[in-house]
Order: sequence, then structure tokens, then C-alpha cells
Amino acid sequence: MQRAKFALPSFVTLLSIACGFGSIVISVDNAFIGNAHDYRLAAVLLVLAGVFDALDGMVARATGTSSDFGMQLDSIADVMNFGCAPGLLLYCYGFVQLGAHQPTLLRLGGMASFFFVACGALRLARFNVNVGRTDPRYFVGIPITAGAACVASVVVAWPDPPTSLLQAALLALLLFAVGGLMVSTIRFPSTKQKKSKAALVLVLVNLALLAWLQSVFFVLFFAVYIGATLALNLGWKLGWRGIAPPAVYTD
Repeated sequence: MQRAKFALPSFVTLLSIACGFGSIVISVDNAFIGNAHDYRLAAVLLVLAGVFDALDGMVARATGTSSDFGMQLDSIADVMNFGCAPGLLLYCYGFVQLGAHQPTLLRLGGMASFFFVACGALRLARFNVNVGRTDPRYFVGIPITAGAACVASVVVAWPDPPTSLLQAALLALLLFAVGGLMVSTIRFPSTKQKKSKAALVLVLVNLALLAWLQSVFFVLFFAVYIGATLALNLGWKLGWRGIAPPAVYTD
């Protein structure tokens, strides 16, 4: 039993990988069919992969089984679940059917999807080598999990595939923009911020909005999250210190 408990965190990580792989299979199978329900299911599986991704660390800490092996497995899983899976989902969802008659659009969609995947991999590599070298209250660039949820939220809100070139172009722009945010040096608040009554109120407000707006809530949430973060970073550059900026380490 003492040995077996070390397998628990890795088993939870494998469940996360299973969800990401399931999302990929559904996306590919549905690419030329365009069933809205299947695309939404593929997006929901990515959310479930995120849940398991959060749980594996909790299990490791609760059982005292944290290890370098687990950290490496988790990082590899993140590339697949929150890089490849959402990139392929958006490619199949937004470009395959329209691209059948627009080869240029299909190539644009492929480049945008790959750009997102590449930026996600670079983001994870930078995170791995900077552990302990940055302020834990802030992420350097949007986390890959949040980036994946951001692009997948579009599929959750509007599961019917795009029917116009403008819609497909906006999806490509979204992939380029979120990919760019992942490799940027913009500081995004993390969950390790100091807990306060205001934070609790914010959580309750978001839960109320989720109950009211349902699937559209996620698009609104990430739009506000990214917009507020960009405004915060701009305020720091202009000298505003109403919220303390991240600590800078000399190393």
C-alpha cells in the first residue's frame, strides 16, 4: 500500500490525459459532420481534463507523494490536454468544413491552431524553468489551462460551426491572440492571491452570473479576465500602485 499510493497522482493525471484524448477523437470524427452536440462535448471534456489536472496536485500533496516524475508527467499532459486538444478542436470546428471550398482559409486555420499549440508548449517550458524565480501571486503570461478554456469557451457558447469567412477569421484571430498572451510577459493574477472578503464576493457574483448566463458566461468571464489584466498591467506601467505589482527577483 505504501508503494501503491505513489501511483495515485499519476493515475489522476492519466484520467486527465484520457479526457484530452477523448476530446481529440470526438473533434476529428466530427470534423466533416459538424454536429454541435459533439463539439460541445469535446469542449466539456477539456474542462473535465482541467478538473483532473487540478486534482492530481491536490492528491500528491494530501498523500505526501509529490515527485519529479509526477511533475514531468503533468507537464506532458498539459501540452496534450490544453495545447493539442483545444488547437485541434478549434481547427475542426472552425475551418475544416468551410475550408473544403476555401483552401486558403484551411491553411490559415492550420497555422493559427499550430501557433496556439506552439505557444502553449513554450509557455509550459518557461514555467518549468522559472519555478521559484517569479512572484507566485502572478503568472507570467496567461496559463495554458486558462488559454485552453478561453478558446474552448467559444465552442461551449456557440457549438454550431461557423458559416461565414468572417466568423472563421475571428476564430483564427482568437487563436493568435491567446497564443500570444501565453508567451507574453504580461502578469496574470494567480489563485495564490491573498484571500479577502472581496474575493469571496467576487466568487459569489460569478456563480450567480453562471446560473443566469449559463454557457455564455465563460466567454464573458475570459473577456473580463483578460481585459482587466491588460488594464492592470498598463496601470503598473503608468505608475499606479493601488494593487501591488509583482515582486522582481534579481535571479
